[in-house]
Amino acid sequence: MAILDKIIQFKKKEIAKIKADVPIRKLAESPLFKRTPLSLRKALMEHESTGIIAEFKRQSPSKGVINDTSTVEAVTEGYLNACIAAQSILTDTSFFGGTMMDLIQARSINSTRPILRKDFIVDGFQIVEAKAIGADAILLIAAYLTKKELKNYGKLADDLGLEVLYEVHTQEDLDKIVLDNKIIGINNRNLKTFEVDLEHSIDLAGQIPVGCIRVSESGISDPRIVTGLKEYNFKGFLIGEHFMKQEDPGAACEEFINQIR
Repeated sequence: MAILDKIIQFKKKEIAKIKADVPIRKLAESPLFKRTPLSLRKALMEHESTGIIAEFKRQSPSKGVINDTSTVEAVTEGYLNACIAAQSILTDTSFFGGTMMDLIQARSINSTRPILRKDFIVDGFQIVEAKAIGADAILLIAAYLTKKELKNYGKLADDLGLEVLYEVHTQEDLDKIVLDNKIIGINNRNLKTFEVDLEHSIDLAGQIPVGCIRVSESGISDPRIVTGLKEYNFKGFLIGEHFMKQEDPGAACEEFINQIR
């Protein structure tokens, strides 16, 4: 069984258990549910935007433990000092070592930059949950969602004031999405083999309408890659492992951003 299939199978069981214990109305009573989300789109399109969506990630199925010493508070402060465009927080526990509390703690420090909840969305409950913990945007991965699910989950997010980063890896993924002013993230990492191909973003970018915002995800470790991708109208660059594997992720992020200014 491919790791993605294993993750989704596990996630569906996990969410079913949580839904049985936590009513939707409880989520709606959260103080953070009432806040007005920040716009990821606006953050990426600002004239002086760095375009960097810096991620807090402890581990991954392909790399194992990446960083189990840096705190979410210290990393968040470092990322903000580096002038990131947005922040991404992994909230999956079983495979990535993240928690919803990580996002809540980041939100308590970060009041100026959008936060993307990065997880495997398999149920609308998780989108309401994202709003309740202070996220501004969610990730929808086209590889395992149907066209109908992508549409319905996208509408629910929109109704809640959240934006969506639609992640694709193939033309088949892209064909599932109605491409009208969406934020489209091209994952350079094959979710089945976990191999990274940075040329992939460029190859698929030509199929994305100009009205969409293009984001390149995974495998970016050199500022020159960002500079090159900008020539293909990419506005966002999601980077996690490159920063998190350093002793001081925030300082690594600042050094990276200084080289692309």
